[in-house]
Amino acid sequence: MPIPTRRPVNHRGLRVLLIAAGCVSTALAVLGIFLPLLPTVPLLLLAAACFARGSQRCYDWLLEHRHLGPMVRVYLDGRGIPRRAKWTAIGLVWLSIPLTIFLISAPVAMKVALLAIGLGITLYLLRLPTDSPCEKNPPG
Repeated sequence: MPIPTRRPVNHRGLRVLLIAAGCVSTALAVLGIFLPLLPTVPLLLLAAACFARGSQRCYDWLLEHRHLGPMVRVYLDGRGIPRRAKWTAIGLVWLSIPLTIFLISAPVAMKVALLAIGLGITLYLLRLPTDSPCEKNPPG
């Protein structure tokens, strides 16, 4: 799968928002390296998507970063996301959605919609290719 074509946004305000969202996402991803409940790779992918539309310089920085870049490039090269990141993201979805459903007072339709969103996210993540450490370093 080729790296998606980058289409920058022309509106200055939207560009600033995208760069800010990318920076926040990157900061949370870095925290996720140390805190097991924050999914590092999905947050880095979000940052890459924001930077791709908001700032070529930030996008290039992220992809070329010594520690963060390889995690993003693996996905962009079509090799998928690491197994741990995939299961962490799915686990967090199913930890947060039922918790939200029980803690908020909302119509039943909204609670059903949350469950449907969680199912959609889970199916999407399960369909993504999984980058296996064994495939990177084949024996021999």
